[in-house]
Amino acid sequence: MPRRWSIGLNVAVQVVLTLGLFFGVNRISYRYHTRWDLSPQKNFTLSSATLNYLDKLAKDVSISNVIPRDGQLFGETQTLLEEYRLNGRGRVKVRSIDPLRDIERAESLKTETGLSLDQSGVVVRCGKRVRFIPEEELVIREKGTETQRAIKEYRGEDAITSALINVVEGDERKFYIVVGKGARTEAALVESMLALGELGRAQNFQLFPINLAEVSAVPEDADGLIVAGLRYDLSEREIDMLKAYWARQRAGLLIMLDPSGETPRLGAFLGINGVFPRGDRVLYAESTGSGARKEFSVQAIFDNASSITRHLAASTTTLPGQSESLELHFDDEYLKNQNINVHPLIGATDRYWGEKNYLEDLPVADEEDVKKNVFLAASVERGSITDERLRVDSCRMIIVGNAALLDKQSALAVNRDFISASLNWILNREKLIGITPKPKRNYRIQLTQKQGEIIFWSTTLVMPAIVLCLGLMVWASRRAA
Repeated sequence: MPRRWSIGLNVAVQVVLTLGLFFGVNRISYRYHTRWDLSPQKNFTLSSATLNYLDKLAKDVSISNVIPRDGQLFGETQTLLEEYRLNGRGRVKVRSIDPLRDIERAESLKTETGLSLDQSGVVVRCGKRVRFIPEEELVIREKGTETQRAIKEYRGEDAITSALINVVEGDERKFYIVVGKGARTEAALVESMLALGELGRAQNFQLFPINLAEVSAVPEDADGLIVAGLRYDLSEREIDMLKAYWARQRAGLLIMLDPSGETPRLGAFLGINGVFPRGDRVLYAESTGSGARKEFSVQAIFDNASSITRHLAASTTTLPGQSESLELHFDDEYLKNQNINVHPLIGATDRYWGEKNYLEDLPVADEEDVKKNVFLAASVERGSITDERLRVDSCRMIIVGNAALLDKQSALAVNRDFISASLNWILNREKLIGITPKPKRNYRIQLTQKQGEIIFWSTTLVMPAIVLCLGLMVWASRRAA
């Protein structure tokens, strides 16, 4: 009996210690663990911009994944939302609701939010503020007219972080876009406004048209003013209004120049701030066997020193239509006295130059043309200082020597990201710059017939045989004992 009691006590102690070790290891691994994103494009790694925002999140946010479990984007979206939850310091709550199977929970969500949920997507809530992201806003599809276009890029992080900003900040910012001065075409103006409006919904600002001829001043509530592709110049009165707006303590301008527009007064205003539109065309020309060839669409690279374009520095882009080069003055004494800082953002690749005689059949770069440092976009900041915490009152302006960046037929995702980053910079949201879409790639594994046979026999015969042998060895050892 004493021996049996000692054996039983020994077993009980071993069981208790084993359970304690088991739960202890699980507890430690739950609180202290490291996760790795092994996907080729780092699809499930949040950008530093999102991580910075989550780190300073001061309000509780609820995110609901309302995409069917068998939907194409369910797995990727749910995994991404888990990253928000894990990095949200307990502020972000995530749940998944299948609208086709979890009917009761879906109806409850409809009642709580007032949304119809007639399509799949993601619901982001903070207090009483709600933002619904349709499933189509999570992706960028290939161009075409087909109803089922292939997914080119997944932009879930961009859309979800923008929705977080929307519901946490509450009040939307206001941008005004100048109208009534002509455009390349009416359709181009409408396309630009639609593209900017889409960015506004994502970046939590509203876009309003403004005709400077009908107002006495730029509205006081303007967080930014957009001048896109003007064909006709601003009047002296309108230029004075623009100067008065720029003289405010906090002003923001996005100016996209149409090279064929006649805008000398606008050009003079930009020149005062260190950026001179040259009125040329950036192009590449060569003589071929079939005759002279001129190429106006410009291949360009982004600057890697500016916070606006640093995240795009590894990418190249193409500026569609026609572009004019910008002459930038970096060391001008007047600019230094006015505390104005000019910085290049986009430059043409080496094969292109700024050509004054662009109407010639075969133009050749000469002394009056720009052969090196062909700048296509620049930033201007007035009142800039080194300390980022004190820069909220600086005036900021982006100038682009191309008005076709947002055209629907030629728009590139990287150009959209550039405009989005520029608007965030104008709004003093540097910490939100750097969220880029993740490219979608399909990988195919090609197996020969012999490799297929090896996999078949390994899984159906070899592996089960190994498990059977191990079982027989354990059984034999116990019988021998």
